[in-house]
Amino acid sequence: MGKQIYVQAQADHIASLSKATPAAAIEELVWNALDADAREVKVDLVTNALGAVEAVRVSDNGTGIDVLKIDSTFGSLGGSWKMDGRGTGLFHRRLHGRHGRGRFKAFALGSNVEWRTTVSIGGELLSYRISGDIASAGVFELDAVDGAGPASGTEVYVTGIRSCCDSLLNAAETVQTLASKFALYLRSYPDVRIYFNGLPVTPVIVQRRVTDYKLTFPGGVEVKLEIIEWKRKFAGSGRIVFSGPDGFQLHEVPALVRPGGASFTAYLVSSRFPALAAENLLVMDELNAEVRRYVDEARGVLKDHFAQVGADLASELVGGWVSDGIYPFDEDDTSKVRERFDKAAIELAGRFESFSSLSAAERGILLKLLKAAMPASGKATLKSILS
Repeated sequence: MGKQIYVQAQADHIASLSKATPAAAIEELVWNALDADAREVKVDLVTNALGAVEAVRVSDNGTGIDVLKIDSTFGSLGGSWKMDGRGTGLFHRRLHGRHGRGRFKAFALGSNVEWRTTVSIGGELLSYRISGDIASAGVFELDAVDGAGPASGTEVYVTGIRSCCDSLLNAAETVQTLASKFALYLRSYPDVRIYFNGLPVTPVIVQRRVTDYKLTFPGGVEVKLEIIEWKRKFAGSGRIVFSGPDGFQLHEVPALVRPGGASFTAYLVSSRFPALAAENLLVMDELNAEVRRYVDEARGVLKDHFAQVGADLASELVGGWVSDGIYPFDEDDTSKVRERFDKAAIELAGRFESFSSLSAAERGILLKLLKAAMPASGKATLKSILS
């Protein structure tokens, strides 16, 4: 048996940190890799014959875990080594972790976690294994491994997988969720690559449209509002995210706007925000007057933005139906029935992703059925029509 490392924290506090969602746990493990100067991070699901997740592997080509500081790295919850660091050692990227909590979120994936790391010490590559079990989450085992790896880096291998991890099998949604979390960071550091089950985690392939707005606030504070509309809906969309110019996400709040069926993330970017975060003012949300100004302005711009997007989409969809000869109204029809029909039909097209993949004839039949179901008067929503 090698060295034992004891965490200076209460067991219930450690257990609470292990209750993150699987996606949040993956996110933290990726951040840990990036904080170790990794240029490439790979997340892979190991599945059994039935297709269920049997293990989760997160590997990187970073500098590895410094075993000379292992007691502070793994044994000091709330006192992370990153507190004193201004940036990563090699590439001087901004550090994400500050409180040493990220590693415990690995237990949200499974009950057994093993860190297999290779690090350069005194010009020599040495490999180590650090293991932990949720049953004794306050204790880690450190063992030297015979035969060093070919290069520095770390592999986190999680077993005893929780059933909730099967949600990660929806690769398209998981990639999009991760892309929303790392969108600005990946733009700030274009040499970084993240993969999930072989799929590149990049906003470019999952975003539908990006729109930027420049906002100016009292005191000459310049803020960029970047709205990324995603191709697919996913949990966690519809948020306003505060970020520094380096792409590091500092805080987020619900957008509380109606995007007309769109899935989006709105990023507020300014050099002012890291200072507010350092003073713990961002987390006060609307209780802080300055933060409230940023949120209120962003929500106002978002409301106008999606109103225009909705109008453009409506014009595009109706124009397409007219061109295809499947629009069930005359173009010069100005009745209230047509107006209500347009709203319901556009909602139908936005709510069901497969609608656009139907043939023109099939879409025409659905539009005719929808028209037939429209009430002659009164308010009509898609929900009320279909119920």
